[in-house]
Amino acid sequence: MLKGLGGLGDMAGMMKKAQEMQVRLAQLQEELASRTVTGESGAGLVRATATARGELTGLTIDPSIFVPSEKEIAEDLILAAIKDAQARAARLTADEMARLTESFGIPPGMKLPF
Repeated sequence: MLKGLGGLGDMAGMMKKAQEMQVRLAQLQEELASRTVTGESGAGLVRATATARGELTGLTIDPSIFVPSEKEIAEDLILAAIKDAQARAARLTADEMARLTESFGIPPGMKLPF
């Protein structure tokens, strides 16, 4: 280490750690793109599937909700299932990011530019 430079003496170590984190972040993003979550509403009458990144990939609707006089209820159930899937995806992503940053000694809750 270089003495007299304060915290700059371990710049190479910091750069190596930053590069390692960048590689692991890319791996995590790839993994999250392939992981799915399912949100539901109406006690499972409507189910929405999304990637952990929040991209909607599927929608399953029980035909019993298609009553013409209850169109608004069906629409609300569909939206609720989609929002639930997106919320679950956001939680999964946040949990995985927290685990990754924690493994690098970054304090919980610190916002990174990723």
